[in-house]
Amino acid sequence: MQIGYIDSKQLLGESGITRIRHQGEFYQLRQTKAGKLILTK
Repeated sequence: MQIGYIDSKQLLGESGITRIRHQGEFYQLRQTKAGKLILTK
């Protein structure tokens, strides 16, 4: 099985933040100044 990927710049856009809906709940994915990703509810 091959797993696809999405480049983080495409996912986060210029703002560096995106919202994700998972099973009816919303989460925020953002990039820190250090370049790490943080997912919060």
